[in-house]
Amino acid sequence: MNARKLTIGALARTSGLSRSTLLYYDRLGLLPAAQRSTANYRLYSTAEARRLGRICMYRQLGIPLKEIGSLLREPEGNLPVEILQGRLQALDKDIAELRRQQHCIVQLLQQESIYDEDHMITKERWVEIMRAAGLGEQDMRNWHAQFEKMEPEAHQEFLESLGIEPDEIRKIREHSRRQG
Repeated sequence: MNARKLTIGALARTSGLSRSTLLYYDRLGLLPAAQRSTANYRLYSTAEARRLGRICMYRQLGIPLKEIGSLLREPEGNLPVEILQGRLQALDKDIAELRRQQHCIVQLLQQESIYDEDHMITKERWVEIMRAAGLGEQDMRNWHAQFEKMEPEAHQEFLESLGIEPDEIRKIREHSRRQG
């Protein structure tokens, strides 16, 4: 076999593409083999290898395979400006859509954090609720003592959820343990 000809397997290895991709390009008429061996293997010349390089470059630009065919009919180095401008416009639209999606996600994230802050019960709000339910200071102390006795970990989590500082939480829990 002539050293300047590559089999489809060798071309696949050198290009980093799969054999099935090269066969697909052949079926589309983008990369026909220059000739066939006596065993009917496809053989590719350096011209086809360069053509494959152009196909890969156009694919990296995001140009659809249907349009690549017309680009390949142009002499090497002569790029049809209208196809490239069309691709550039499509990219601009895609970027604008991605920015719109990005903006929506940022808005949702901000709304979620606002939602969490607005609906978070603080220590002061919890005390108001307990008082509105008719509990006095001693009742609230008893409530904490029972909570600490029955579910100490949950009591810790509850106090943290109210935004109470760690030092104050420690004092509340110590007092609750002494009382209970």
